[in-house]
Amino acid sequence: MRFPRSSGILCHITSLPTASEAREYGIGDLGKASYAFVDYLQAAGQTIWQVLPLGPPAAGDSPYSSYSAFAGNPLLISLDMLVEEGWLSEHDIALPSGLSTPRAQVDYALVSEFKLPVLRKAFDNFCERGSQQQREDFDRFIELNAWWLDDFGRFEALMRHFGKADWTQWPAELVRHAAGPEFEQTIETWDAKLSSEIQFAEFQQFVFDSQWRRLKQYANDRNVRVYGDMPIFVAHESADVWANQSIFCLAESGKPTLVAGVPPDYFSKTGQLWGNPQYRWDVLEQTDYRWWVQRFGYAFQQFDLLRIDHFRGFEAYWEIPASAKTAVGGKWVEGPKEKVFDAAREKLGELALIAEDLGMITESVHELRDRLGFPGMRVLQFGFDVKEDDFHRPSTYPEHSVAYTGTHDNDTVMGWYKARKVAKGQEDLLAEVVTSDTDIHLQLIAAVLHSASDTAIIPVQDILGLGNEARMNMPGLADGNWAWRLMPGQLTDPVAKTIGEMTRNAGR
Repeated sequence: MRFPRSSGILCHITSLPTASEAREYGIGDLGKASYAFVDYLQAAGQTIWQVLPLGPPAAGDSPYSSYSAFAGNPLLISLDMLVEEGWLSEHDIALPSGLSTPRAQVDYALVSEFKLPVLRKAFDNFCERGSQQQREDFDRFIELNAWWLDDFGRFEALMRHFGKADWTQWPAELVRHAAGPEFEQTIETWDAKLSSEIQFAEFQQFVFDSQWRRLKQYANDRNVRVYGDMPIFVAHESADVWANQSIFCLAESGKPTLVAGVPPDYFSKTGQLWGNPQYRWDVLEQTDYRWWVQRFGYAFQQFDLLRIDHFRGFEAYWEIPASAKTAVGGKWVEGPKEKVFDAAREKLGELALIAEDLGMITESVHELRDRLGFPGMRVLQFGFDVKEDDFHRPSTYPEHSVAYTGTHDNDTVMGWYKARKVAKGQEDLLAEVVTSDTDIHLQLIAAVLHSASDTAIIPVQDILGLGNEARMNMPGLADGNWAWRLMPGQLTDPVAKTIGEMTRNAGR
């Protein structure tokens, strides 16, 4: 699928600043902060808003490790909008001192400690005084989404009840989620025991879905498309694996037998051991890839465009024994290739997908991407290391691609620029792009905007010319990621005007 020549900004919802005249909650949310950002995109002449995955994090606050491939993160719910609904009072949302003033980093533990009990209060009030229409809307949401929501609600309630997300450590009768009268009876017993907690989990998803749909409609009405992100793998400690054990490589105990990662390379002598369970693609094929088709279908209800993280895993994936201590002992295994996408297209029609094809990519991966008609990614920061390797140099980008100054895994473009080292006597390949010492970030952005790529995406940190203190993620670092946040007043009208002019000059 070809996209119109356009551009946008990458900014995850958690990073949004407090909107003018809005209450500070320590984290960006789906309320005034998001609507203000859509307005800012429009003022800056941008027609795309890229966000990171929206799911509830399973570990390390990473949106790329979620305990559901379908659920939304309750911490993104706007409490102010729940006040407007009448489910919370001003007293209910009185803030602790640690959250009352804006900070440049999200304290996820503190936000969770405050926000989740308040959401529970909203649920209790909804049960007591929700209108007939609101109750009918809730029931309809549950009915339409039962195919994933039933097991998600159970998983979250059981996870809270037992105090652990590792479902293999739950009581034995709950571990093997399988069809049959014995398990159904067990589930009925636990459904009755945890009915309130299950409903609370479902309520949070109902509210998230309602707020997200309103926001997406607001963006679309202003000619802004929402660009989402889908990790190829899911966490073992998730509702998806617990409820769909037959499609993952698991032992009788429920523990993974084969896990995901990447092989040793220039950056790591032992590779990367991610630990996500591998798919049983043979079993998925027997179902005509039903779970994946459902996943794509649900994602395209939420987004206008969708990036597939680690796209290369569909061509071939690095399979590692779960007992391994590093990724060294893995091997390449042929993936399902087109089959998953063909099945999805048959049910859903054309797919507005972008292939994340970064890293150690073979010609076979490029060929698969091209056969499917998906644009790949080009990243300016990767284009100036070796003169002969111009794949990521803006002057060479093909039209059918999505261009970036950097991604959420990169340093900011100014952090990268300042850290570069050019050996004495060596040609500085960036001299063709950076021709003066002023507004260097704008010169780098201009190179991406003026490239031939149909789509150009600039992280919000780069729009502002921020350094590596504003980095979103440092791959391989377990703690301290995903917390960066804009401060009120950083997104100014002059910056919007400048970016808008640059965008128009680039024909986007």
